[in-house]
Amino acid sequence: MTSGDDGTTIRNLIPLRMDRLPWARFHWTVVVGLGVSWILDGIEIQLIAASGFKESLGMSSAEVGFAGTAYLVGQVVGALVFGRLTDRWGRRRLFLVTLALYLVASGIAGLAWTPWFLHVWRFVAGLGIGGEYTAINSAIDELIPARYRGRVDIAVNGTYWAGAMLGAVGSVFLLDRALLPADVGWRIAFFIGPVLGLVIIHLRRHIPESPRWMVTHGQAEEAERIVARIEAEVRAQGRELPPVDAGRALCLQPEGAVPFARLAEVFFRQYPSRTVLGVTMMVTQSFLYNAIFFTYALVLQNFYHLSESRAALYFFPFAAGNLLGPLLLGPLFDTVGRRRMIVGTYLLAGAVLLASAFLFRQGALTAGTHTVLWCASFFFASAGASSAYLTVSEIFPLEVRGQAISYFFAVGQLVGSTGPLLFGWLVGDGTEREPLFWGYVVGSVVMIAGGLVALVCGVDAERKGLEEIAEPLGTVARRAGGPAPSDGG
Repeated sequence: MTSGDDGTTIRNLIPLRMDRLPWARFHWTVVVGLGVSWILDGIEIQLIAASGFKESLGMSSAEVGFAGTAYLVGQVVGALVFGRLTDRWGRRRLFLVTLALYLVASGIAGLAWTPWFLHVWRFVAGLGIGGEYTAINSAIDELIPARYRGRVDIAVNGTYWAGAMLGAVGSVFLLDRALLPADVGWRIAFFIGPVLGLVIIHLRRHIPESPRWMVTHGQAEEAERIVARIEAEVRAQGRELPPVDAGRALCLQPEGAVPFARLAEVFFRQYPSRTVLGVTMMVTQSFLYNAIFFTYALVLQNFYHLSESRAALYFFPFAAGNLLGPLLLGPLFDTVGRRRMIVGTYLLAGAVLLASAFLFRQGALTAGTHTVLWCASFFFASAGASSAYLTVSEIFPLEVRGQAISYFFAVGQLVGSTGPLLFGWLVGDGTEREPLFWGYVVGSVVMIAGGLVALVCGVDAERKGLEEIAEPLGTVARRAGGPAPSDGG
């Protein structure tokens, strides 16, 4: 890496050097240290759903629901605020700050003595997790080699469901009044995430700043030292590194903060179809997930007459299907390809849900068979939803990556938040199936539409370096080997 004649242009080989690395201990550190965020999010959502604090704090059902709303609103605000900061201040600084914020807020929420205090700190915890979405997706994509990036990002995002299962198991024991007093169990439950986070924050201290981000912010010498250290660790593990073609260097000038006018130009003039793709994927998966996840227990109780405790048992196969989808299908996003797998997962998820809608309408399902169909649909939908986060984090220039994630995430969450309200109304008291049938049809059509948009606007990003997919804004000379990426791939 060298500076040009003007003293500011950097001739950059770091992306090529990062992408040629074999899978090594360093990458496991990144995955474990950063990937825990979604496990924490899953734990948080499930703990709120269990609502063990309702009686202890004298809360109404509306106040319990608002605890979930406060957390989700906090996520949106946190994503918007920290998304811009992660592009300005760096990935590492933000993923340390956001995790620390979550740890403190979640722990304090466990000490609540009144509803308003709980709501405030659930909002703050949401700020931290929302910030995690932007900083972590950015860091993972920039630190993981291109040939592994798809499967890693998708698997990490899918671990949300492992967290949800942990939260559910913890709730079973901690909210059992035969084991713990009503005012104690839910407080301990709120400390599960912070205890896990304390271990992870120690591990994160050993994860470096993204060298790619550093180069675009004028920290070329430090970026060089970090990459050299990683390469030395890999060689020390007995791995050989292939040579890098110096003729493929990327020359760029460091960028400062990207003004909003330039940001709008990137989204709406430079990459308009990618913007349509990102918004569509985030909105469609968010609507379907929120609609089904937050009302599946009501469906089991009102239409299949299960008790609350029995309905809760059906959560585990549902969560298992959501977890297995990204883990088993993730590698195919790097081999079969992004566009084909996104289209396939969205269409299959929609088709299975549509089939279940007609069977439900005819009264041909039991609680068990309905859950099996949910598992099948969300086996594909979960991989597709995880690929939405992967997509929006890799198809835009590095200087705006964090903000791209934050804006699309915020739009998806805001639109998706209408799903539980709509489907809760459609479920009603369980006396009529027709309204919910049409709700399932709408959810199916939404996912199928998302798949069709991906077919038209999808980007074939598999096994490509991030700079091949979208050049940094500060690029002044391209690497040899082809034209600049255009909108749509």
